[in-house]
Amino acid sequence: MLAKRIIPCLDIKNGQTVKGINFLNIKSVGDPVELAALYAEQGADELVFLDITATIEGRKTFVGLVKRIAREINIPFTVGGGISELKDAEALLNAGADKISINSSAVRNPQLIDDMASHFGTQFVVVAIDAKKYDKEWIVTVNGGRIATDKELFSWAKEAENRGAGEILFTSMDHDGTKKGFANKELAHMSDLLKIPIIASGGAGNMEHFVDVFTKGKADAGLAAGIFHYREIAIPDLKDYLRSRNIPVRI
Repeated sequence: MLAKRIIPCLDIKNGQTVKGINFLNIKSVGDPVELAALYAEQGADELVFLDITATIEGRKTFVGLVKRIAREINIPFTVGGGISELKDAEALLNAGADKISINSSAVRNPQLIDDMASHFGTQFVVVAIDAKKYDKEWIVTVNGGRIATDKELFSWAKEAENRGAGEILFTSMDHDGTKKGFANKELAHMSDLLKIPIIASGGAGNMEHFVDVFTKGKADAGLAAGIFHYREIAIPDLKDYLRSRNIPVRI
């Protein structure tokens, strides 16, 4: 079994790291540069930086902030928010990002995935999917979860893979910020459906939730924000716990 990855997520709004519940009630939790450096020092495998209001506000991701964060860390770094064309991704990669994440723009223009994969390589392209369960079906949303689309979660994930996505970052809006565990049933189904790695997001509340997401959910990486930002779980302690449960992680 390949080593499982622990990935802190820094949601950025107005230059500050923020956190909410079910994508609502957003609160500031600290400076993104300081947090990025802390998590890299603690042994995070990667970081994800999402400019959560760039698409809503119709602007590009803060390239300057990406440069500042990149100078402070030595681990892989994914950046998303407001990326709608190749030159946006190129600017971020030149600023120090290792991968780019596209979400709303990919839903609106699926060809963007093909273009990104062809131009930069699949290993640079993460397709983020925010989805919410309506009745019995998981529906993809855009604009930070504000708008439901006509796309179904699993068919869209498969299409993204077919178009050249190197990874899928799936966030369950129903689980986000609740600290009640990940959407393991849906993650397992997605894992069986796809050949590319899946990053699980939404719902981490304790160390056992990470055990569950790697075993029951079959995820390749576990992403979390609040439990790390509020110092509820330290990354070294989490990795020690996972190793004690026979889950391979990088030391």
